[in-house]
Parts: sequence; C-alpha cells; structure tokens
Amino acid sequence: MELELSLRSVIGLLLLGALAVAGCDKQSQPSQQANETSVPANAAAPAPGGTVDRSHKGEAAPTIGFTDAGGKKTTLAAFKGKPVLLNLWATWCVPCIKEMPTLDALAGKTGDTLAIVPLSQDLKGMEVVGPFFQKNGYKHLKPYLDTDTAFSVQMGTNLPTTILYDSTGKEVWRVTGDFDWAGAEAAKLIAEAK
Repeated sequence: MELELSLRSVIGLLLLGALAVAGCDKQSQPSQQANETSVPANAAAPAPGGTVDRSHKGEAAPTIGFTDAGGKKTTLAAFKGKPVLLNLWATWCVPCIKEMPTLDALAGKTGDTLAIVPLSQDLKGMEVVGPFFQKNGYKHLKPYLDTDTAFSVQMGTNLPTTILYDSTGKEVWRVTGDFDWAGAEAAKLIAEAK
C-alpha cells in the first residue's frame, strides 16, 4: 500500500512537472512549485491574448472531486443551476498569477450569477494557496484545491486554463493562457453561457 501511494505521488509529480514545462509561461518559469511568485500590484493586466477553444463544446463537466479551503469535498455538480467559470491555476505559474486580479474583479461584477472556481493545482494545497490569497487580498474569490492535479492531468491542459460551463454543466469554451477576465472581450465570451 505504501509503495503504491509513493508511486502515485511520484507519477503525479512527474506529470505536473511535464505540464509546467509544457504550458506555463516559458519565458519566466519559476524554478519550483513551492516558490510563491508575486506580480507587482502596478503590473499591467493581461491582454485578452489567451486562445479560445470551442472543440469541447457540449461536453459534460468532469466529475473529478476537489476540496474547498476548509477541506470539504465537492465537485462541479455542486454549482449546477448557474454558469461556472473554472480556472485551473497554480501559485508558481506566472501567467496564472497575472490574471488572478482580473478574475477577482469579474467575481465582484457578477456576484452570484456566475460561480467562479479558481482551482489550484498546487501539490501543497492551503499551505501555499492560503498565504497567496491572504497576501494578494482577493475580495471576491474563494480558493479551491486539487492537490492531486487531477483536473489538469486528466483533461490534458496547461496552466492557466479557464473553462466556462453553462448552467446545465455543459462546456461552452475554454481559454488557454492568461486573459483579462475583467475586460470587454471576456464579458462577450461569458455571455455565451445560459
């Protein structure tokens, strides 16, 4: 049992490492996941430069479990009845961090008409995510944790990836790369969810 658990941990770390190398801003790649990277408060918001992918439109939201900041298990089905914006990110991913303030601003604008789920792919969970949220003072976002990186691994996505699900749990589109979620282009995209 211990060998199986250890093997799963090693495989998870290798897969996460491959995702980090393949996806997250190669020009400013941090050296380790445990390092907390910060973006200066006066940094420019990301341009709407992420790539919109509609090839998964109509697919059901995954049933993969994750936890809230308090450790309570949940799934995307818990948000059914309203559109969900799922953001896969990590504290060590520079483009993820860059777009996070715009997600917080979007959450402030939309209130509870849109569930925004920033799902951390950090292996250390609240140990790194809690201080990151506290340091950056997000007012509208609540952290969610996927310490097994099940979403990014099983969905084969790079970070950051943001997926919009409609109120019935069907995918509308996904955006890979950092994006200005508080801008006009994002508002148009989000309006596609019913």
